[in-house]
Order: sequence, then structure tokens, then C-alpha cells
Amino acid sequence: MGGMKHSTLFYAPVLALTAAVISGTANFLTKVAVTAVRDPIVFTALKNVIVALFLVGIILALKKWREIKSLNKKQALKLLIIGIIGGSLPFALFFSGLIQTSAINASLIHKTLFVWVLLLGIPFLKERLTKLQWLGIAAIFGANLMVGGFKGFKYNTGELMILGATVLWAVENVIAKITLRDLSSTLVVGARMIIGSLVLLLFVVGRGGASAVYVLNFQQWGWTILTSALLLGYVLTWYTALKHAPATYVATLLVPATLVTNILSAVFVTHAFSGKQAFSVALFLIGVVLVILFARKTVEQTTATPPLELKRF
Repeated sequence: MGGMKHSTLFYAPVLALTAAVISGTANFLTKVAVTAVRDPIVFTALKNVIVALFLVGIILALKKWREIKSLNKKQALKLLIIGIIGGSLPFALFFSGLIQTSAINASLIHKTLFVWVLLLGIPFLKERLTKLQWLGIAAIFGANLMVGGFKGFKYNTGELMILGATVLWAVENVIAKITLRDLSSTLVVGARMIIGSLVLLLFVVGRGGASAVYVLNFQQWGWTILTSALLLGYVLTWYTALKHAPATYVATLLVPATLVTNILSAVFVTHAFSGKQAFSVALFLIGVVLVILFARKTVEQTTATPPLELKRF
């Protein structure tokens, strides 16, 4: 048990914060990419298919087919649900919404993921946060609101679509955390992206959008491949962190992604970095330290109380 806690406290924060940096960078670049490709569903489907193909290669290289052959019906059902509500529907909603709003607003909405994970994780996974971790969360989220030209939410269709995607991803996180108790993160990530990309691909073909892939130019392919690489890095780091630490803890450490997006916007779009923005970076660092420093109590409480298995699974 001591080794597991040491592994959790050492590796999970590194992986989760790496996922946050990748996610924040991806949010900034994907806004440009999805605008360049124009059709958000085609862009999403193509990007996810590329990631799925890489994951097929990883699964084969690691000989995970043995794990696939040993799946029972219950595990297979969980993977199917993760693929649908994590790897397809929310991607379609998110990127359709992203084309209608700013990258900063989209990132802020997406990073409320930890709130929805908390609402689900506390009753279903029996996870807890200490008071100082709550203070750290407040500091991190406050830092996000202070950087990079956030001008308030517009409450339009695009933002609502991104919110819907975020809630679906939160539900997926809880199911994935339960699934990761006895399956590898590579297999769960593979199921998410392979099943999800197939659903998206069927949707694109069904609406007659497959021909749009053949007319993509070099620049559009470049953006698609770049964002695919970022997505691959994100899902691998995120799910590995999720396997080794409480979902609420990992989701909290994803919140700084918005700070990354905002800093990139300040550097490349607004070309200004004020004292207020510097203060937000300091606030962010304080928040992260509080969340990580007092994670031991969270881990101890979580491991002392076994997660509640959802009855439908």
C-alpha cells in the first residue's frame, strides 16, 4: 500500500500536469485548426481516427490482445460506454461549439470538468478533498479567470455545446476510474478512441461528409496531424494519471490547462502580459502546490473507503 501511495503522489501529478500543458496548448491550436478545416465534425472524426490508428499500433506492440481476449461482458460494456460517451459524442459537441466561441471561453468551460467530477466522484467513488485542497482549487480557478483576455461568457449555443461535452466527459471519467481498477490504461484509452472514432466516422459517412476528406489541402492536413499528436499525448498521460490517483485529484490538476491557453493567447494574440497576469501565474503555482502537498490525506481517505461500484455496471 505504501508503494502505491508513493507512486500516486509522485507520478500522478507529473502526468496530470503534463496532460494539462498538452490540453492547454491543444485548445489554443485547435481553435485555429478547426477554423481552417471548416467542418468541425469531419475534423474531429479524422483527428480521432488518426489517434485510434496509433493506439491500435501501441496495443499490438504491447501485446494487449491477451487482455482483450480475457474481457468479460461487464468490462466490455464499460469500454463500449466509454467509447460512446467519451470518445465520440462529446468530441462532436466540443468542436462544433469551439467554432462558435473563443478558445479561452471554451477552455474555461472545459476546465469546469473537475466540478462535475467532484459532484459525481464524491458519491460514487467515495473520494474526498481536504480543506486546503479546496483552497488550492479556488486559487487555480481564480488564476484562470485573470489571464489572457477573458471577457465573459456569451451563453450562446456554442458554449452550451461545450458544457454538454464537458458533463459527458465527467461521467466518462467516473466510469473510466472504475474500469481502470482491473484494466490497463492503454486498453481503456484504446477503447475510448477506437470505438469513438468509429462512431464519428459512421456519422460523417451517414451525413455525406466523407468527400470532404479528399479535398483537404496541405495546410489543413498539417493542422489535423498536429492536433492529433497532441490528442494522443493527452489521452495517454491523462488516463495513466487517472489509473493511479483519485479522479477528483487528477481532474483538479487539469484545470491549469486554461492558464496555458490564456498565456499562449496573451503572447500570440493580445501581445501583452501585465502585472495582473503575472499575479495569476503566482496564484496558479500556489494552488497547484496546495493541491499536491495535501494530496496524501486524500489518497489515504480514498484507499480507506473502497469505491462504490455503479450497480448498472
